[in-house]
Amino acid sequence: QVQLVESGGGLVQAGESLRLSCAASGSILRIDDMGWYRRAPGKQRELVASITNGGSTKYADSVKGRFTISRDNAKNTMYLQMNSLRPEDTCVYVCGADVLRTDWGHSTYWGQGTQVTVSS
Repeated sequence: QVQLVESGGGLVQAGESLRLSCAASGSILRIDDMGWYRRAPGKQRELVASITNGGSTKYADSVKGRFTISRDNAKNTMYLQMNSLRPEDTCVYVCGADVLRTDWGHSTYWGQGTQVTVSS
């Protein structure tokens, strides 16, 4: 089985930065796509940023130029560097990973989410 452990959320003021981490562990053979999503109250889950196993990235328009997604395949860890945070970024951020397990099963796993709150 596979677990995703998130860290780095918190409360900051507008203009400040946070760095989220998502560490995957368990019976992992390979992690393919990974991504960060956010789910604002009463809204649809939104893809914030994604990154492939080879390092190709995509970003939501609202975060381009401010957020940077990265991954360390050796550590099975993904990061989201969030700069110039705005109150509108306040949300629960969730990481997801498409995992090929050592038993050759292929599934998507999700973290529990971490709260990011940006005050004005």
